[in-house]
Amino acid sequence: MSTDQRSRETVSVDRDGHVGTITLDRPERLNTFSTQLARDLDDALAELEADEAVRAVVVTGAGDAFSAGIDLTEHGDHDDREAFETWVARMEEPFHTIAEMGTPVIAAAHGHAAANGIGLVAACDLAVAAEGTQFGATAPKVGLFCMGPAVPLRETLPRKRALELLLTGDLIDAGTALEWGLVNRVVPEGQHREAAMEFARTIASKSPVAVQMGKEAFYEMEAMDYHEALDYSNERFAAVCATRDAHDGIEAFLDGDPLDAGEWPGE
Repeated sequence: MSTDQRSRETVSVDRDGHVGTITLDRPERLNTFSTQLARDLDDALAELEADEAVRAVVVTGAGDAFSAGIDLTEHGDHDDREAFETWVARMEEPFHTIAEMGTPVIAAAHGHAAANGIGLVAACDLAVAAEGTQFGATAPKVGLFCMGPAVPLRETLPRKRALELLLTGDLIDAGTALEWGLVNRVVPEGQHREAAMEFARTIASKSPVAVQMGKEAFYEMEAMDYHEALDYSNERFAAVCATRDAHDGIEAFLDGDPLDAGEWPGE
């Protein structure tokens, strides 16, 4: 049961213990990314990142779909390349935010995750899908291309798998998404949110300092070559070793009584 809730126009935010949940809430439009939804989602991610009590975030969708992409009814509101660039940059801002957050973010997908929806799944650190979920980079079907989603997709999938999605615009099912590595788990229909919550609770039970420092280092190391990444990893591991979480966590482990979620000092 949620202990706190704050609603925005197009997303809702809940907190349950150390887990925050963001629900895309435009079910009548299949949770497509309007400018408002993109702004609300980004704001909600920033709010939960700033909340020291939140150690993991689940992103899910209301109604029949996770997200069917960008709301194409907004296309006609713009009339030149500069305006289109400003518009789409707003849509992709949550992808930047998730990568910059220390707090892990888990997608809980169902129904359809298409275009910006598949981009959001790929941008999240982990992902769970309900059986029957359809995934696709479908923009070529309407004369567009999933430029923004291509970025997290290329980081998540092998090159030819990403290009297969991007060039064909075809949909793949949840089982294929699991086989390709787009999602971590496929669960029975209706159980996707709880499965994502299980991931989140597992993460939240571990050292919040270690997890957040580790996620930040992982994303930093992605852009480095092998030897540079190893050197950087040594630096970041030393920084983790010097924290109170490491001191107290190791001491408790050696005493045979590992710390639980509520016992981490968090610094």
